[in-house]
Amino acid sequence: MSERENERRDIIDQDLYEEIDEEELYELVQEEKRKAIEREHRDREENKSRRPFPKWIFWLIAAMMVANIVAVLPNTFSIPAVDFLMTSAKLSTDEDVKSYKTSVVVVEAGQSKGTGFAISSDGLILTNHHVIEGEKRIAVAFPEQGLYEAEVVAEYPDVDLAVLQAEGEDLPHLPLAKETTFEAGEQVYFIGNPLRFTGIANQGNIIGYKDLSDWDQPVVMLDAPIYKGNSGSPVINEEGQVIAVVFATLHDEQEGRVGLAVPIDYFHSRND
Repeated sequence: MSERENERRDIIDQDLYEEIDEEELYELVQEEKRKAIEREHRDREENKSRRPFPKWIFWLIAAMMVANIVAVLPNTFSIPAVDFLMTSAKLSTDEDVKSYKTSVVVVEAGQSKGTGFAISSDGLILTNHHVIEGEKRIAVAFPEQGLYEAEVVAEYPDVDLAVLQAEGEDLPHLPLAKETTFEAGEQVYFIGNPLRFTGIANQGNIIGYKDLSDWDQPVVMLDAPIYKGNSGSPVINEEGQVIAVVFATLHDEQEGRVGLAVPIDYFHSRND
């Protein structure tokens, strides 16, 4: 892998992240409970001749420890998980968004999980190159049609895109815009599989183009709640067309934490 590709991979790996997950939280709680039990046992051994340590105090301390750990959860993510899911639930009542969601798939490649979306009825899937890079066994799961094996049929690592082929017929798919056009502040939808969830619909606004030091062409910058697992999510305009593909997040000096997306033009120019 070239030095340039390594730099691009670093951006993706560092920025699309989840600071803590459910398993880590469970382990933290279990560790604190174990320490509390060990302290109670030690106190009992050292103070047998004294008045026994009241059990209600122990459980009060344990409950306080759990509460303190749970209290940090809202600070773990950029938005509370409840708001995140409520926004998706609200958007998913829209008939257009419900239709978009049928074309968005979970991409499983080795230990990696990301997002992709069908661009033809015979199973062509567009996703990020870094989602499937180096993996031989790949599967895609449609919300309604189920699981399909897939193979890589085209790779464009310079713009972090890849095309997969799933063997299927009459599959739902999203239309691609002929070119990426937008106005600053324009609202867009994006659908993906962030964190431990699948089929999450959300919305954001286009800020504009952003130049990256390791890209020859600018990418689209989004004011949107994008997380690990959103890689490969389609960015859909009000006309229902895909104008870009989410691939990373970045901390911008002026805008703060933003999403980054590959303009659909870059796919067309390499696929023509």
